[in-house]
Amino acid sequence: MPEAGGGRLALEDRIAREIEEDIIFGRLEPGARLREEALHARFGGSRHFVRQALARLERMGIVVRERNKGATVRSFTTDEVKQVYEVREMLQRQAALRIPLPAPPEAIARIEAIHRDYERGAEAADLRRVHEANDAFHTAIFALCGNNYLLKLLKQCMDMTYAIRAKTLADPEQLGLSRQHHALMIEYLKGSDPWPLAELCVAHIRPSKEAYLKLLAEREASGRSRRRARRS
Repeated sequence: MPEAGGGRLALEDRIAREIEEDIIFGRLEPGARLREEALHARFGGSRHFVRQALARLERMGIVVRERNKGATVRSFTTDEVKQVYEVREMLQRQAALRIPLPAPPEAIARIEAIHRDYERGAEAADLRRVHEANDAFHTAIFALCGNNYLLKLLKQCMDMTYAIRAKTLADPEQLGLSRQHHALMIEYLKGSDPWPLAELCVAHIRPSKEAYLKLLAEREASGRSRRRARRS
């Protein structure tokens, strides 16, 4: 097993990271059970590491643990998706409006470097790199608002919506649109009007919300069809 002291991920870190990837990249769907027995068989070591990894993911907001039920990938109802995105949109709009424009050249250069890394990840179909660069890109932009409490709340919302965002992460069309949005955000940071930046920051996250709502609607329709078939 890899050891932290040897410069590699500790077992707990590795378990959390791999489960996180399974969720982010859609290999584990919302509501999927995370059975300790199966995870222990997969990763080995002590069950303590599995429990600690699940606790870490619970703190991030992407796993739910319930008494006598165990852990599951966090899922959302239609109303919950709408509500959490309403909050996220308000936070992102306000953070963008608070950014003094034009942004400092060194900040723009840092954000451009992150965007180049994001594009390299997209071209290589490296979804882990895309995900990490995407979150780093938006964190770097919203950090310019100058309010660390607002930034912390925004990051919590970003973490909470991991499972929602997973559906569009690997979609080539949505990835292409995201790249265009990122490039345009950088241009807006060089300007003087915060409103176009704020509106783009809101529009940018709506495709993930709509894709998840569509998935929920399809599941509900499928469930109704099965119930009708059983009654007939």
